[in-house]
Amino acid sequence: MFDHYYKDKKVLVLGHTGFKGAWLTEWLLQLGAQVSGVSSYVPSEPALFDVLGLNKRMQDYRCDIRDEQALKKIMMSIQPEIVFHLAAQPIVKSSYADPKLTFDTNLSGTVNVLEAVRSCSSVCTAIMITSDKCYDNVEWEYGYREDDRLGGKDPYSASKACAEIAIKSYYESFFRDSSVKIASVRAGNVIGGGDWAAHRIVPDCMTAWSNNTSVDIRSPHATRPWQHVLEPLSGYLWLARLLQSEQTTLINGESFNFGPNASMNYSVGVLIEALASVWGQGARWVSDTENTHVAEAGLLKLCCDKALHYLNWQPTLSFSKTVDFTALWYHQYYQGKSMLDFTRCQIEEFEKIAARQGIKWTQSVTQTSMV
Repeated sequence: MFDHYYKDKKVLVLGHTGFKGAWLTEWLLQLGAQVSGVSSYVPSEPALFDVLGLNKRMQDYRCDIRDEQALKKIMMSIQPEIVFHLAAQPIVKSSYADPKLTFDTNLSGTVNVLEAVRSCSSVCTAIMITSDKCYDNVEWEYGYREDDRLGGKDPYSASKACAEIAIKSYYESFFRDSSVKIASVRAGNVIGGGDWAAHRIVPDCMTAWSNNTSVDIRSPHATRPWQHVLEPLSGYLWLARLLQSEQTTLINGESFNFGPNASMNYSVGVLIEALASVWGQGARWVSDTENTHVAEAGLLKLCCDKALHYLNWQPTLSFSKTVDFTALWYHQYYQGKSMLDFTRCQIEEFEKIAARQGIKWTQSVTQTSMV
């Protein structure tokens, strides 16, 4: 996997206690990396970070990325070679409640990470994770491309657009001619086991159904490009590898979308019905559109042609397999199973499915050529 690139590499994951960060950390550990993580807190109870016991198998630091000097001090002590920046205020609804915190974390925090990378000579690669919501969403039926207009009507989306502008500015001003290779990545509507964040569809369903109660759904007709969490993470890991190959001149300083095929765009209602069919008895939900207090996009799609062309990246799982992976993880958890073993098995199964499909990150870089 990934050309054995991560074995014994020193990798820093910012936001490692979050849902995506915990999955990325576990995958990196399986790939043989020496992983350190920086987060300000564990964001939920329960949390995948705790369920997997990650604090016992990595260097675990507590630091708010809004504290530039503390962040620099930690990075200098770790001396990482590769940095994945996922730390953020990630919830749209929460951004209405505290917009300043959202901008301070997602914009100023990203600038602090860039400054820390600049000051740490060990770093050779930085992958900056933002969001598909960084685009100025006019709800057209086409997928947004990386050079489409940035924007955001809500504070969360706007903060991610601002972060993208800051990342591009730092590349042009400081990293273009340096030894540090950098890229930004955009993905969203990621689902999978171990997410317990507030105001998210899958965690709301799984928490309610595990208690044999019904769940209220605000926007059942909204359409999203659903993908399993391992899909974009495979893109991030592959991009970081290729940034240190002969292909770096074509992808350094660029932005990349990572999303599912167009066939994976389903409404919230369809997703919930699919999850309910896997969960089984007790899975009930009702539409609660009267209690929608914040604006939510009705349609959002990404065009991932750039990732296919320059990285030879493509998604792995079908919609049904994505739903199976997600619902079965929670089913195992609420039955009291060993979730470290089950999570590792899901990563291995994902790798095997990708390998059977001949997806490029399962092969050597020397076997991968540009399209």
